Amino acid sequence: MKTIVSAIGLLIWVGVSVVASQLAVGYLMVALMGAENFVQPVPTAIYSALSYIIAMVLIIFVPKILADKRKKADKKKDKFSSHKVDLASERKALGLKGWPTWTDIGLAPAGFVAYLLLAAGLAALFSLFPWFNATEAQEVGFSVYVVGFDRIIAFITLVVVAPVAEEIIFRGWLYDKLRGKFLEKYSNMVSIVVSNLLVSLLFGIVHMQWNVGVNVFAMSVVMCVLREITGTIYAGVLLHMLKNGIAFYLLYVLGIT
Repeated sequence: MKTIVSAIGLLIWVGVSVVASQLAVGYLMVALMGAENFVQPVPTAIYSALSYIIAMVLIIFVPKILADKRKKADKKKDKFSSHKVDLASERKALGLKGWPTWTDIGLAPAGFVAYLLLAAGLAALFSLFPWFNATEAQEVGFSVYVVGFDRIIAFITLVVVAPVAEEIIFRGWLYDKLRGKFLEKYSNMVSIVVSNLLVSLLFGIVHMQWNVGVNVFAMSVVMCVLREITGTIYAGVLLHMLKNGIAFYLLYVLGIT
């Protein structure tokens, strides 16, 4: 029971941190510059970047700071010798161990195909329900007609910043924490499956659209598998970039909505 409560607490913490960061930054920027200016490409990019930064600080660093304050350790002993170990351990926990490999690069397109098949199957299943609109457009914050420098800003935000930040938060920090929690009480396979489903469910919920939520749920399931296979989030980041890159090309280059 304690494990389940702890896992629920982690999910709530991540979900609230992500949504609260978006709301806080969004309302502040609208108040400072007005709604009309806020929806312009550069302010939208700044909003996205600040939201992700604040969310990552809340999710990753605040719990660690609070935990460290509760620990009683000799400052001189830990000041230097344990710092490198802690840093390496933190990177591993976030799935940032080492650098991307050829395996990561090869698994990304393979994972992308698996994601498309799973997403198509889930979309077909949910289409049986009248409240599910598979063709509803996703709100990404940028106008379809961005060109020139604005298009570059939109590309960096959607294809680079968003995938990296979301993978660090969900398939990095959250997946690692849940795996550890469930592994203490359950088998390795149960820990993998439950952690994958919970991370993917929350990832779908925070996108706040039924059709988008189902789609990114499928993508998250595959990316969690890639995290488990490789031990890092690099293949997932590349898959995420590939997915967002194709969507960006269709939406902002070809103008297909």
